Amino acid sequence: MPRVALGVEYDGSGFAGWQVQKDGRSVQATVEQALSRVADHPVKTICAGRTDAGVHACAQVVHFDTSATRRNRSWVLGSNSELPDDVNICWAREVSSDFHARFSALSRSYRYLILNRPVRSAICRQRAWVVYPPLDEVQMQAAASRMLGERDFSALRAAGCQAKSPVRTVMALDVRRRADWLSIDVRANAFLHHMVRNIAGLLMLVGKGDAEPDWADRVLASRDRREAGITAPAQGLYLYHVEYRPDFELPMTDGAGHELGLLPGNQAWPGV
Repeated sequence: MPRVALGVEYDGSGFAGWQVQKDGRSVQATVEQALSRVADHPVKTICAGRTDAGVHACAQVVHFDTSATRRNRSWVLGSNSELPDDVNICWAREVSSDFHARFSALSRSYRYLILNRPVRSAICRQRAWVVYPPLDEVQMQAAASRMLGERDFSALRAAGCQAKSPVRTVMALDVRRRADWLSIDVRANAFLHHMVRNIAGLLMLVGKGDAEPDWADRVLASRDRREAGITAPAQGLYLYHVEYRPDFELPMTDGAGHELGLLPGNQAWPGV
């Protein structure tokens, strides 16, 4: 049975998260319903990383198995014609049976956006965390650098996290500013539940001057979520890249992110 991979982008504002659930609108159910209509049979998808309610994705990757024969273009255009405006299929590719959207991923990258200004934003209220006090991005980067490498992130996981191990490898963690916008870019082999949002909350407190950069060391050493401060709100978080082996020959999984200005090196961030 052929296996198809898809690149999916969505505005998470109107969803209760990626995963199908009994109550609440989910991205997974919405995508599967559209794909099932195109395939003319029930379709079940597996994603690279499940996102929470309110979290966005520029480059979610999913795969599904199908008995239907469709061109890549037909999967994209057919599905999009069945999808609401806040979900979009960007590309489709038939892949080998050993491809798995979740287990084949080498790394995942998220960006957390902060709009740092003294007044609220009508435009960005569901696109970023608006933080009113001035933030020191240099201090935030100093704290971020202390969380690189293979570490026990027990203090930065949600209480209900079901991961068997709290150990994750953070390959990059960068804080950048352009005008009123700050981005926190983090790349890791995998993430714990709420891990990126808890990192953003920790760094925000350092940026405000409520804690020194070495507080990050003490937080991680404590392995206690109660020591780590607040969880940043969901609306500032974007899944923007998933890395796979080159031989899978997938399209660049961050193309939509360039359009939104959400990627490192791109200066056209929202509102700038």
